[in-house]
Amino acid sequence: MTEKNISGEQYFTANPNAEHHYQNFNFDLLGHELHFTTDSGVFSKSTVDFGTRTMLDALEKTSIPIGKVLDLGTGYGPVGLTVAKAYQRHVDMVDVNERALDLARKNAQQNGVAQRVNIFKSDVYASISDKYALILVNPPIRAGKQVVTAMLQEAANYLQDGGKLIAVLQKKQGAPSAQKNMSLAFGNAKVIHKNKGYYILESTYGTNTSI
Repeated sequence: MTEKNISGEQYFTANPNAEHHYQNFNFDLLGHELHFTTDSGVFSKSTVDFGTRTMLDALEKTSIPIGKVLDLGTGYGPVGLTVAKAYQRHVDMVDVNERALDLARKNAQQNGVAQRVNIFKSDVYASISDKYALILVNPPIRAGKQVVTAMLQEAANYLQDGGKLIAVLQKKQGAPSAQKNMSLAFGNAKVIHKNKGYYILESTYGTNTSI
């Protein structure tokens, strides 16, 4: 994730003050057409970014444990809403960006999945207390290494036994280092998909791992 708005204000701030510029578009994800409303001050406002699309495609290459899903850093909601619609899962969708969360709520309603999602503010895992079957994250690289590492390594504390963390990073933006960090936390980390320099990384939490 690399986008910032034209004022230079980063999309991972809590309350973007960029002038509103709403956009609407449709996008096909996992065989479902979703409608999105976006705005200035959020990540990838003009289309669903390639990293997110690659991560969603990779879900068809792995097994997804039974249970609730966490979309960490949801933005306006493409990951969480797609999982709720395509897999009919309950998804908690969190972000630090209040504007993004408002858009995610709107998008949940207009895509008919509001009853299957819970959208709320959380700075990384600060407001998280549940255990999940799956955590999905497209980390905000520009937020810095400390934030990205926390998103990946602390995930082990919020997964049920057998639960998975799946993350997308570009090779040139630290995918190999991220894989090492995930391996340190989980005792395992593998690449389950690659596309145009984007790596989809997966770790599984369990009683036999090092955490």
